[in-house]
Amino acid sequence: MKLVLKTATALALCAALPATAFAEEAWFPYEAEEVTPAFSADGAVKPVTYEALASAEKAWNICVSFPHMKDAYWLGVDYGVVDEAKRLGVNLNLVEAGGYTELAKQISQIEDCVSGGADAVIVGAISYDGLNNVIGEVAAKGIPVIDVINGVSSEDISAKSLVSFKVMGYETGAYLAAKHPAGTEPVQVGWFPGPAGAGWVEAAHAGFMEAVKGSAVEVLEPRFGDTGKETQLKLVEDVLQANPDVRYLAGTAVTAEAAQGLIRERGLQGKVDLLAFYMTPGVYTGIQRGFILAAPADSMVVQGRIAMDQAVRILEGKDYIKHVGPKIFVVDPENIGEVERTNILPPDGFSPVFSVSN
Repeated sequence: MKLVLKTATALALCAALPATAFAEEAWFPYEAEEVTPAFSADGAVKPVTYEALASAEKAWNICVSFPHMKDAYWLGVDYGVVDEAKRLGVNLNLVEAGGYTELAKQISQIEDCVSGGADAVIVGAISYDGLNNVIGEVAAKGIPVIDVINGVSSEDISAKSLVSFKVMGYETGAYLAAKHPAGTEPVQVGWFPGPAGAGWVEAAHAGFMEAVKGSAVEVLEPRFGDTGKETQLKLVEDVLQANPDVRYLAGTAVTAEAAQGLIRERGLQGKVDLLAFYMTPGVYTGIQRGFILAAPADSMVVQGRIAMDQAVRILEGKDYIKHVGPKIFVVDPENIGEVERTNILPPDGFSPVFSVSN
């Protein structure tokens, strides 16, 4: 990939925004990154200042389809699309399939959205390839489809608002590699990428392994599994049991959140450190409290906002950036005080919202 992989410190300084960044109607201009050529897996990344519309010309009907709303990550994306729909003055109908095993349900929900009069569809995909047929059918009707967060391989989409999970995994691995460069004492890392076969998981895995190659970081056999808390906790217990010398546990946000209590119970704080390769409120709090070492932030709230703005721009025939996402930066105890929480996470107390009427 022709990606510009910057240091965590530099990215943190570039991406940290003032506290007013998410004030009403003031989240932009936002320093983001554009991929060119658009939709390419190996495109070049360049800085871009994202400017959102002041408002929509009419109350368009926007359908949003998510894999689920079971964790804080998708709650953050929900906040992004919902708040932006309110700000722009458009209608939103959000559906969630219930989990990554529910591909058929997501397809059916998208079809129902379109038959119900959606002007545009924003999709957080369950499958990288599995939605291609329905996306093609929707696009053939002249209805734009925006790919948010997870990524799809369809060539019929109109825009992408997402980051590279390969870079997310890479930044996590690079953080460890910088602590344990070649020639230093080897350290063992348990690695928990998430559900096998999911596009974002495979990408994060590839990036992580690439980053630690040649360092003193020794990655144990990857433990793939669903992002349910019980599943991840069982995988962590297995690794701790089989590898008493393990120094780090790195993986999904659910992995890091679930492992905190276990590490404390076993008196392993300071002996086994936790990292996640994406950010959630639980991970953020864990870093604040010293229970989690670090995690890259992909600013899922902004990804949701941009996707909504892209949809309106396309419907109104206005210029838009086809493939764009927030800058990725690593949050750790050294810089967490400089990063405004609401730049990267939904507000405390935000509950799922499934419809907006204007």
